Amino acid sequence: MRRFSCQSCGNEIYFDNGFCVHCGHRLGFLPDFNEMSAVEPSGAGWRALSGPSGQVFFCANADVVNCNWLLPEGQQGGYCVACRHNRVVPDISVPGNGGKWRSIELAKRHLFYSLLRWRLPMPDRTQRPDNGLAFDFLAETRNGDGTLNRVMTGHEDGVITLNIDEGDDATRERRRKDLGEPYRTLIGHMRHEVGHYYWDRLVADAGRFDEFRALFGDEREDYAAALQRHYANGPPPDWAQRHVSAYAASHPWEDFAESWAHWTHMVDGLETARGYGMTFLSIVGDTARNGPNEHQVGFDPYEERSARRIVQTWVPLTIAINSVNRSMGQPDLYPFVLAGAVTAKLQFINAVIHAPRHG
Repeated sequence: MRRFSCQSCGNEIYFDNGFCVHCGHRLGFLPDFNEMSAVEPSGAGWRALSGPSGQVFFCANADVVNCNWLLPEGQQGGYCVACRHNRVVPDISVPGNGGKWRSIELAKRHLFYSLLRWRLPMPDRTQRPDNGLAFDFLAETRNGDGTLNRVMTGHEDGVITLNIDEGDDATRERRRKDLGEPYRTLIGHMRHEVGHYYWDRLVADAGRFDEFRALFGDEREDYAAALQRHYANGPPPDWAQRHVSAYAASHPWEDFAESWAHWTHMVDGLETARGYGMTFLSIVGDTARNGPNEHQVGFDPYEERSARRIVQTWVPLTIAINSVNRSMGQPDLYPFVLAGAVTAKLQFINAVIHAPRHG
């Protein structure tokens, strides 16, 4: 995430903000300009102090889930580029659903920030009724006999389904512990599930099966049987040598989705570090003679083509952050090790992200 400041007073503002805490200006995100802007009333809409010269309008979900994304003139009353992909949304008349949905939408806007930065195709169901990207945010219900209709988070034919209970911090934390997942977050869910969508679009549709299978394995393996085996027996003992997470070892599709989510974490995290001008030292080899190696994010991570360069800069950053967390009695923020085989998979993902696309 890049760094933003209020155009009215110069105070630091954040991607999630709706108002500047210093001067009180209302704020909105301009996705076409990758800019958070202070806005002022103008006619029936708003005037952005940065970006377009015409009027802008807030997403129709502004008052519903605090969406702070802006629409250009001529699109007033509509949904922003992130919200227009919603197909099923929670019933906010049910107590608690409004808060869960707001948390989910905030995570989804972080997802779309990355998709826009990479200029990835993201047709909605109006543009592509068969496999456009869509989101169903569903609540579990009970039948008359008391049995539960469960909602499983997942992806199928472009539709990402999310159990809205994931928007509740306590519920998500309990599931994280029960499933032994060290990095279970709403943003992580979004990035993982959209990884399945882009496997369809950027790997399968592009016919890159041979490259994929050489790194991740054969996706034609029975998916249901593979997951059943994973949950029954756990991952193979050497999973960390070849996979970014234990769950990634369950099936090649999950390996790709886990790696995709991880790559997005890394790239967006490095963009944040770049915004703050951070420099990191890694201690490797004979430091008495050569001194520590210095790493600075002097490049745009979203445009970088080399996964190795990303990894070499990311690792010392995570070591520093983990050390700060430990000094405060907190668990490691980044409890992962990137083996060489994982870096090769990340390079493949970065290559398909930046591959030329036609049509």
